Amino acid sequence: MKALPRLGMVRWLVWRDVTLTWRRRSDAVATLVFLVMVVSLFPLTVGPDSRLLQSIAPGVVWVAALLASTMGLSRLFSDDYADGTLEQLLLLPQPVYVVVLAKVLAQWIVFAVPLAALAPVLALQFGLSHDTPLVLTASLVLGIPTILLIGSVGAALTLGLRGAASLTSLLVMPLYIPTLIFGAGAAHASLGGGSPAANMRLLGATLILALVFAPWAASAALKVSLE
Repeated sequence: MKALPRLGMVRWLVWRDVTLTWRRRSDAVATLVFLVMVVSLFPLTVGPDSRLLQSIAPGVVWVAALLASTMGLSRLFSDDYADGTLEQLLLLPQPVYVVVLAKVLAQWIVFAVPLAALAPVLALQFGLSHDTPLVLTASLVLGIPTILLIGSVGAALTLGLRGAASLTSLLVMPLYIPTLIFGAGAAHASLGGGSPAANMRLLGATLILALVFAPWAASAALKVSLE
């Protein structure tokens, strides 16, 4: 019976955050423009070598998507913290991790879904064909939630600090390395004619670990930051 109120609270929080983000949709547009610029500049600098372009494509797209996904992390809690809404949310009769999960889900809907949809299209600039763009999309769909969940811990730890955006990146960037390796590895395996299944399973396992531990860690960090 407790799961139903929590589910309703998650839906309300997600709808609220998506609506607020839509009102400042310039942030989402800036994220997509950043992704397009970074990915599009590489073919211009590397040259017309098709084999080289294909070999670097998964890594380039994944690094660009990772950096784009982290652009809005510092604002995950800061806006609500600035106007006092966050303290009120934490007083609701729901676990704090519900608030964290809802905010991460809203961030995923607004930023990550367009990123995952756009990245494979941009990868066509590198001459990728066959199933590789689809594998790239699937790896981003699995990997970006992990990035956001881990990033939520960093955003909670640096809440209210000066230079929070830079501090968040410094704290969580090393933790992204496994996700980056597995995500790009899945596309590389498909590009080489192999099976991406092993890397996709590892991505899924990383996502499960992040879902289990990150919300609780972010919840504890929020409570400390608000004290």
